Amino acid sequence: MPLDQAGPASRPKLRIAVDIGGTFTDLAAFDEAAGELRFGKALTTHGALVEGIQNTVEGAGASFADAHLFLHGSTIAINTLLERTGAKTALLVTEGFRDIYEIGRVNRPDAYNLFFRKHVPLVERASRYEVHERLLASGAVHKPLDEDHLRKVLRSIEPGSVEAVAILLLHSYRNPAHEVRVKQIVAEELPGAFVSASHELSQEYREFERVSTVAANAYVGPRVATYLGELSEHLDEHGFGGAFFVVQSTGGLFPVEHARRDCVRMLESGPAAGVIGTQAICEGLGLQDAIAFDMGGTTAKAGVIHGGKPLTTGSALIGGYEQALPIQIPMTDIFEVGTGGGSIARLGQGNALRVGPQSAGSMPGPVCYGRGGTEPTVTDANLLLGRLDPDNFLGGTMALDLAAARRAMEEKIAGPLGMEVMQAADGILRIAVTTMSYAVKAVTTERGLDVGSFVMAVYGGAGPLHASAIAREIGIRQVMIPYAPGYFSAYGMLFSDLRYDYVRSCFRRLATADFAEIEGLYAGMESEGMAAIEGSAVKPEGVTIERAADMRYVGQEHAVTVDLPRELFEGGDREAIKRHFDAQHAVRYGTSAPGEPAELVSLRVTVSGLMRKPPRHAVPSGGEQPEAEALVRRKQVYFRGMIDTPVYRRDLLRAGNRIAGPALIEEHASTTVLQPGDALEVDAAGNLLIAIGSDMQ
Repeated sequence: MPLDQAGPASRPKLRIAVDIGGTFTDLAAFDEAAGELRFGKALTTHGALVEGIQNTVEGAGASFADAHLFLHGSTIAINTLLERTGAKTALLVTEGFRDIYEIGRVNRPDAYNLFFRKHVPLVERASRYEVHERLLASGAVHKPLDEDHLRKVLRSIEPGSVEAVAILLLHSYRNPAHEVRVKQIVAEELPGAFVSASHELSQEYREFERVSTVAANAYVGPRVATYLGELSEHLDEHGFGGAFFVVQSTGGLFPVEHARRDCVRMLESGPAAGVIGTQAICEGLGLQDAIAFDMGGTTAKAGVIHGGKPLTTGSALIGGYEQALPIQIPMTDIFEVGTGGGSIARLGQGNALRVGPQSAGSMPGPVCYGRGGTEPTVTDANLLLGRLDPDNFLGGTMALDLAAARRAMEEKIAGPLGMEVMQAADGILRIAVTTMSYAVKAVTTERGLDVGSFVMAVYGGAGPLHASAIAREIGIRQVMIPYAPGYFSAYGMLFSDLRYDYVRSCFRRLATADFAEIEGLYAGMESEGMAAIEGSAVKPEGVTIERAADMRYVGQEHAVTVDLPRELFEGGDREAIKRHFDAQHAVRYGTSAPGEPAELVSLRVTVSGLMRKPPRHAVPSGGEQPEAEALVRRKQVYFRGMIDTPVYRRDLLRAGNRIAGPALIEEHASTTVLQPGDALEVDAAGNLLIAIGSDMQ
């Protein structure tokens, strides 16, 4: 019987999902027998991540021995890239192309910036070696692989100087035979090295993007593979006998053994899971368009649900546009800024106040954590303004030091600026809000979408504190705070499906394309996906297959991805395909050219194995007025001045309750701030639906 379906009473019934962030490690567990959800949160233990996971599991009263499924998302891959703490890596590349990784696209995003710096490759030039071989663009062999020369090159590498090897051979997306053989030889000559070949990650053209992707995979590979191996051993030692899946950057699940090889596929695993959770909630509410906004302790991220589906991309720039390294794999379209609850506020040149991107993380953490932090952070500012309760943080399990936060704010910010402490704290939040609004604009306005027409779903431990302010900053009128926002990325993993993405470059004019050939390419990718699903340890309840194509107008350089129903290709409906492309081009760029010829660039297939989902959360019905016990106290909170503000317990609110701002709604791992003028209503699923006021009072 499939592992994820009902079975004997003795079978473990728990499904555990864990997301590791820069500050906290979050857990969401679904007890299939009792139909209950459990949550846990603990500080991330950097340097010993497995320990933090165990702390979270124990804090939630769960056990790995009681689980049949473990789902995991982590920032370890992206952090290794951004912090440049990866393995000593060598790059094997086709003869004559040693420098394509460094040359890149020769783009200069800011033409008048005298301080512009080019991207810095993860592999230095001395560690890039040429391989004597060459394929043609058709995949035919132009120059056979010289195996003897390759072995001489590998033997010339000083023992112990290389931990990982990346392989990029020209046109291997057409014919991977040479890369396959090179990988075999590397394994023989450099046993113990992590080896990654480009065709395993990307079947698309564009050699710079492909070499950047495989180099990144090799660079993070040893650290990620070691970590996942240690976690697997830890699970075994604690009686876990189920299936271990990792969340990909698409929000889909893939087996841990695949994750240990294709590490770059989990770069944005946690944020992508949050977008999947947002999609699930939007389905329940009948919403087609929503912004998924996640603010944790270190960063803030934004993604988009458009037309009921998460927006995805075939590539992303990691490390900021100016010096970024491209990663050419399917992923959820997410934009990230270095602003979170732990973001440090500092005075720069000319006493200019800066917030982030440096973060206090979990150690030492914000000053108020009492773990050795000395510089004020966004969390310290929220505490001083009365928006956090020093005696009720994380449900009272972690006391906050208000006096220490005040001293740090006075000494580091308010005193040097000649301001009151409360004004300084408010200034920090205003700067943070402006920075975070850039993330939302990047995935909406810059994608050709009208941000004002979207509902913004806000989660993460720090997100609901700033939701109203961010919405006001960019003109959003409706905000939704979902159930359990402080654990939401982990919660979203419980709604993820098995997912396999495939892509094949296929340059064909739409007007003359051979649909039989195209159908053959699609069918081949779909067969691969079905085989992967059938070989999974967890058998899904159903399978869906989605087709798309990268298309462009003839003469263009870059393409847009267009979702295309299967029947358009089966019927050879060129006009309908062209209309879909024109419409998507208009959304993406604000214009289209229906009279211009188009061409296909790449074909894409997504095969998903549908997992059984936990039931939707529901709350009892109540009247418009919250019950008396839901109002736990009143306190002074700063909103451009101190205002007497009611504080409610979220778990005691009922469907239909309405609250007018200003107000605070507290729960175990988060606090929602209603500003003056805002109006809140609780829906049947327990979501907080906020109509944003027009003016600050």
